[in-house]
Amino acid sequence: MQSFKAVFFKPDPQDQKRKCDSIIRKNVRGLDRDIINLKVTEQKTKSLILQASKRAQKNPSQANQATAETRTFARELLRVRKQAARLHTSKAQLQSVQMQVNEAFAVRKIEGSLKASTSIMKDVNTLVRLPELTGTMQELSQELMKAGIIEEMVGDTLPDDQLLEGEDEEAETEVDKVLSELLKGRLGTTDQKIPDLPVEEEEEAEDREAELEQMRGRLEALKS
Repeated sequence: MQSFKAVFFKPDPQDQKRKCDSIIRKNVRGLDRDIINLKVTEQKTKSLILQASKRAQKNPSQANQATAETRTFARELLRVRKQAARLHTSKAQLQSVQMQVNEAFAVRKIEGSLKASTSIMKDVNTLVRLPELTGTMQELSQELMKAGIIEEMVGDTLPDDQLLEGEDEEAETEVDKVLSELLKGRLGTTDQKIPDLPVEEEEEAEDREAELEQMRGRLEALKS
């Protein structure tokens, strides 16, 4: 029956609108979850930086190693913040698409027809190329094409090297800024309370490395 209706009747605009709204809301919820996860990772990374700084103060023999660790963690923190900023931008674009789609369907209801929107097509093209949104945004683009809101399918996913383009530029300066922000301009200077680390130094190093790998894994998972 459904296929019979699809052949002899035009798609119901309200059904099309509901499908588009559902896909967009699903994407927004997914971005919200990713942003929350990145916030947790950011706080964890800050804690590791502060712990390494305190260790350098308490044990001068470990100062060089601790300083190197603070810079490593600071680089991870920069990656987390940049990805979070990108997700916030994507969420704003997605919400803009939702408003434009709703407006397009409202105009269709009044005028009885839809005009393809280059603005929506441009935003969807941008969003569909992000790894976090590729699958569902392709689905949205198909629904928008059926409704006549966009005229062509969108492109492929952006490679990671393009997503992170410029990340290494002035990286050390940015690392210095992060450490200055967290450590008040001097390694080991902070008013925050930091939990003591385990006694065994080798176990400490292994634990910190494991935590760093876990954070990197979570960060990569958000891109997949």
